[in-house]
Amino acid sequence: MSLPHDVESHLTLVRQRIHNAEVEARRAPGSVQLLAVSKTKPAADIAAAHAAGQRAFGENYLSEAIEKMDQLADRDCEWHFIGAIQSNKTRPIATRFDWVHCVEREKIARRLNDHRPDTLDSLNVCVQVNIDREETKAGVAPEHAAELAQAISDLPRLRLRGLMAIPLATDDSARQRDSTRALKALFDSLLPAHPDLDTLSVGMSGDLESAVFEGSTMVRIGTAVFGSRAPRA
Repeated sequence: MSLPHDVESHLTLVRQRIHNAEVEARRAPGSVQLLAVSKTKPAADIAAAHAAGQRAFGENYLSEAIEKMDQLADRDCEWHFIGAIQSNKTRPIATRFDWVHCVEREKIARRLNDHRPDTLDSLNVCVQVNIDREETKAGVAPEHAAELAQAISDLPRLRLRGLMAIPLATDDSARQRDSTRALKALFDSLLPAHPDLDTLSVGMSGDLESAVFEGSTMVRIGTAVFGSRAPRA
């Protein structure tokens, strides 16, 4: 498990990996955003990352996330919900988070919209796509992504930002790239109807380079920033 004083050096290494991948892919420097996945990590680790210039943090578990948000309320963190959404959790998610990456049903989108306070900016939303059609993975089937994207874009308190996926777990870089390439093609197919889309949320510690090469604009990195996941109580 990483210690808070290790986080700055880990962030530096991850940022360098992202930069090198951008150069290799002939993309503009800074075109890929780092989302530091802080689930199961203490607020002290997040504070250390924040002190090192990281602002965007991803959380999977609602009660844990809210506890850390309260502890870090004096910091300008941007909070992203990246876990499965239960219907009875949509109100606190809509109230406390800036982004939601994992919308796969219109029902959940409507509940998030209905619970988003008028006093807050629109909730940034990505459609989660099961790009490799894995039975154990969440996400809308690729052929239904356009329908869900349109439903979200019609909701006044949500802002459709793009697509998110958790591709097939593999060390084969060619297969990693195939998954992201398919997601990017789907993203491009949505642009005529949704020209403001700007986010392709894909790529983690093990496939960062492949994701950047094929068009990711936001990589979700946990282990490489914070170390191995601590077990949940």
